[in-house]
Amino acid sequence: MTGDTPLSTLQQGDRLRGFKREVTPERISAYADASGDHNPLHLDPEYAKTTQFGGVIAHGMLSMALVGELMAANFPTTWHSGGKMKLRFKAPVFPGETVEVTGEVQTIKETANGSEAICSVTCLKPDGTEALSGTVSVSLQ
Repeated sequence: MTGDTPLSTLQQGDRLRGFKREVTPERISAYADASGDHNPLHLDPEYAKTTQFGGVIAHGMLSMALVGELMAANFPTTWHSGGKMKLRFKAPVFPGETVEVTGEVQTIKETANGSEAICSVTCLKPDGTEALSGTVSVSLQ
């Protein structure tokens, strides 16, 4: 599926057009500046070494933002007008890791406002571990 696919042809089992993204120290720093979250766990290697993670990790919300990017690319006309996420953070993403963001249509249902797609989404680390996963819903109208 692509952002150019007519939403009316969407079916259960269709895979969303995913992507891979390297989570660089620069991306983490830019996210910290954009979000205002300057927790040393995300920015200070010396401090982060003393934590359970053993080093700097990306903001969980940065991974969540990648899911938002996935949905906006696949549903460019409807995602921004009411898409919903229910995600669970499962594993930290470390600087230098390239994550793969994927999704699949689980079901299409009728609501009072028209058709809605329920999709499973995942952000996978290079070793296949899920950094986050969950479901998103988006209107097809």
